[in-house]
Amino acid sequence: MKLGKQDASEGEIRLTPENTEDLWHIERILQPGDQVLSKSFRRFKAAEGDAGEKKLVTIRLSAEKVEFARHANRLRVTGKIIEGSPPEFVQQGAYHTIDIEQDFPVSIIKEKWMAHHLARIKQAIAETKRPKMGLLVLDETHALYATLRGYGVEYELELENSASKRDERFDEKTKSFFGEILKKLQSSQVGKIIVAGPGFGKENLLKFIREKDPQLCRKIVLEHCSYAERSGINELLKRGVVSKVAAEERSENELVLMDKFSTELRKESGLVAYGIAEVKSAAAASAIGTLLVIDELLRNSKEVESIVEEAEKRKVKLVVFSHESDGGRELAGYGGFAALLKFKIS
Repeated sequence: MKLGKQDASEGEIRLTPENTEDLWHIERILQPGDQVLSKSFRRFKAAEGDAGEKKLVTIRLSAEKVEFARHANRLRVTGKIIEGSPPEFVQQGAYHTIDIEQDFPVSIIKEKWMAHHLARIKQAIAETKRPKMGLLVLDETHALYATLRGYGVEYELELENSASKRDERFDEKTKSFFGEILKKLQSSQVGKIIVAGPGFGKENLLKFIREKDPQLCRKIVLEHCSYAERSGINELLKRGVVSKVAAEERSENELVLMDKFSTELRKESGLVAYGIAEVKSAAAASAIGTLLVIDELLRNSKEVESIVEEAEKRKVKLVVFSHESDGGRELAGYGGFAALLKFKIS
C-alpha cells in the first residue's frame, strides 16, 4: 500500500493499493457513509436511444455498498454521486460504482478516522516491505526460489542438480541438491512456503525435509505448476494460489484465538466475555486483553464501534475477523463480538 495525500481538516487519506491484500484492507476500512473520491468511467448518452460512450470522470460518492469481487481482483464501491467533473458527464444524486483496482489511487474521506483504521493502513504499508511468502518451484534437475514481497517477486536462488538416474551417485547428488534447498528454506523469514513443480520432485523434497527438519514442514504448502522456472512462479500467481494461502494463514491465526476463547469458556475461568453487553462491561472495567470482532459488525454497528474506540484508547489488542473465514463464522456464533480478559470481573 502506498500512502498519498493526507488532509486532517477534510478527513481525507489517499491510498494506492498494490496487491490483493491491500484491496482486502481497504474493504475493511470503508464504512457506509464514507466518501470515496477517484477517477472512474461513466457512460454518457448524448440523446435518447443512444448506446452511449464511456467517459473518464472524477467522482466523489457516498459509499452505501462495498463488495470485494475476488474473481476480478477489484473492490466495487457503490453509492450516490455527491459531485464530479467534468460536470456535463456526471449527474449529482445518481448511483455509480467505482472499481478500485491494483495501482488505482483512491481517496477515502471519513468524518472520523478510528485508531484501528489507521493501524490497518500502517499494517498494509509495513506488509508491502516485509517478505510475505516463499515460492519454490522445482523438478528433478532444477530449482528456483523467490520471496514474494508487497512490491513484487524477488528471485533469490537458482540451483541445478547434475545427477542422472544412470549415475551411481544419483542418490548422493540428489540429497546434496535437496540439502542446498533446505538451507535456503531454513534461512527464509516467511510464514508460509509454497513448494510446487510438474513432477514428484516436490513430494521427494518434502520427505527429505520431514526427516531433517520436521518443524519446517508446517510452513510448507504443496501445489502443482507446469514448469520449474519463472513461468511456473507466474503460473502460481495467476491461478490465485498465493492469495489463497495468504488467506488461509490469516484464517489459521483467527482459529488459534477462537480455540483459546473456547478453551477458557469451557473451563468457566471467567476470562472471556461475549456479546455486546458483556464486552461493554469488560471494557468499562479495563479488563480486556484482546478484543475479537467480525468486520461486518464493526462496519455496521455504531455501538460496537464506540466500544472498540474506547478499548483502543486503553491500548487493547484488536483483532478484526473476516466474516467469510471459519474463525469469523465461529465468532458469529457468539454474537460476532468477544474478548479475552486479563482478569475476572465478577
